[in-house]
Amino acid sequence: AIFAFSLILEPKVKIDGCQMNVHESEKLAGVLEKNGYELTEDKSAADIIVLNTCCIRETAESKILGNLGIVKKLKELNPSLKVAVCGCMTQQKDAAEKLKKRCPFINLIFGTHNIHLFESYLSEIAANENVIDVWEKETEIQENLPIRRDSGLNAWVNIMYGCNNFCSYCIVPYVRGRERSRNPQVIIREIEELLKQDYKEITLLGQNVNSYGNDFGDNRYGFARLLKEVAELPYKFRLSFMTSHPKDFSEEVVKVIAEHPNISRFIHLPVQAGNDRILALMNRKYTVEQYTEKIKTLRKYVPNAGLSTDLMVGFPSETEEEFADSVRLLENIGFSNVFTFIYSRRSGTKADLMENQVDYKVKRDRIKRLIATQFEIGKKLAGECVGKEYEVLCDYCSDGKASGKTECGRNVTFDCGEKNLYGKFVKVIVEKSRNTNLYGRLSEE
Repeated sequence: AIFAFSLILEPKVKIDGCQMNVHESEKLAGVLEKNGYELTEDKSAADIIVLNTCCIRETAESKILGNLGIVKKLKELNPSLKVAVCGCMTQQKDAAEKLKKRCPFINLIFGTHNIHLFESYLSEIAANENVIDVWEKETEIQENLPIRRDSGLNAWVNIMYGCNNFCSYCIVPYVRGRERSRNPQVIIREIEELLKQDYKEITLLGQNVNSYGNDFGDNRYGFARLLKEVAELPYKFRLSFMTSHPKDFSEEVVKVIAEHPNISRFIHLPVQAGNDRILALMNRKYTVEQYTEKIKTLRKYVPNAGLSTDLMVGFPSETEEEFADSVRLLENIGFSNVFTFIYSRRSGTKADLMENQVDYKVKRDRIKRLIATQFEIGKKLAGECVGKEYEVLCDYCSDGKASGKTECGRNVTFDCGEKNLYGKFVKVIVEKSRNTNLYGRLSEE
């Protein structure tokens, strides 16, 4: 029998911290396909709807609850519809019980530590048994889950799970557990298979990839070595990674990037704030000066590096002067892309209990000013790309138009004529910029 499934993920955008959820959705879809289900965009035609949740931002959690309201109506029309909810939101303390009480029509609730049991849960709910199974503690890494990859030319590859950093605003260590690194040989074998399948970009995933291998108990195999060994695989591909915690972003890793042209020159290094007092309250374990020195080291070895960051406004007790420090940091460093966020209270974190929570109107005003500042910086940096040649991995090609990302992370649109360049690396000369967008032509070489 062929069954239909619908998979809902919030947030849909791959913001920092949520790539793990995106890749786990691919695993959930793989298990469903293995068990005879087919993906449908029409939720009303689904036999099972799976909601993979995130709680890193309040908006994602609110959207999941909104989606559950829609699913409830679908279940009223089709009582045989199965509904499953999993992910970070359900892993929070007492969240599963509260969710079941609020939405008794849910058939299955499980957390982040037992995704490997999803197949057995499917059998249980098929037999009309409702299941709530959220594990408090992380388990050993489970390998060989089926995956339905849905990210085009890019393949996500987990190198580790969990987080040991406990930033005061962040719920991730509480719902993802402590850091656990995958075996390097297993990672490399998986990547080799993906490259044989003609994937053109590999993105290594972890809450903090720079601490990969710390749990091995020795210093013989860390992130720099893994990055080097993957980059040296004999295939034409681009290697990316996310996310890096600035406190662990080392000169050794920067040197590996510089020595291997197939490693992306686009580095995401979340700073979160531009003021030392706020960074200390956030428990980020670095100062603005230390962060700036990391950027100087990167630019020393990789002069053409593109930079992106995360920046939060309205952290508890943040003053107007401290916000101004974050604006100055943007202007001094010159990020090509910035993910800006309004501080969102997360129950169970230290920041949630801090005094002097900033008024929402103030936070909204600050983020508007931050975005406006970054827009002008982005325009200026885009203009500096005009006249330069880049290697572009073409990820779109239709009706004579193509686009793709440069080695330093910038998207370029260009004419391709009748050529099908999808999945190919091509040389493109940037001819003009409009705001932060780049437009070019194929190099004659």
